[in-house]
Amino acid sequence: MNLYLVSFDLKPGIGDVEFTEHLNAYLQPMKTAGAIAGWRLVRRKLGFGHVLSEFLLTIETETLAQLDEAFTMASRRDEPIETLHFHVNRWATNLSFSLYRDFPDAHRVRGQEKF
Repeated sequence: MNLYLVSFDLKPGIGDVEFTEHLNAYLQPMKTAGAIAGWRLVRRKLGFGHVLSEFLLTIETETLAQLDEAFTMASRRDEPIETLHFHVNRWATNLSFSLYRDFPDAHRVRGQEKF
């Protein structure tokens, strides 16, 4: 599983629950289309954590090709996804992106490593 992580804050005056409704409206069509396997939004609790941003979005894809399909859906910039993306993107700030994978890889061969 590939994990595309987006760390962010909301801009001042933006309602957190309203934002999550827009986020769901944006990502659910991608999940329905098979462009992502799933997603999860978490919020830093009581100010704890080393990450500076308050929210962490995890988008799961089974392959990098699937992640590329999600990027293609967003980058076409056509409707209805463009408006859905706009309503999410315009309210987020201090964005940081990362890409992780499950480890060890399911296909990993052990005992033959050179390093």
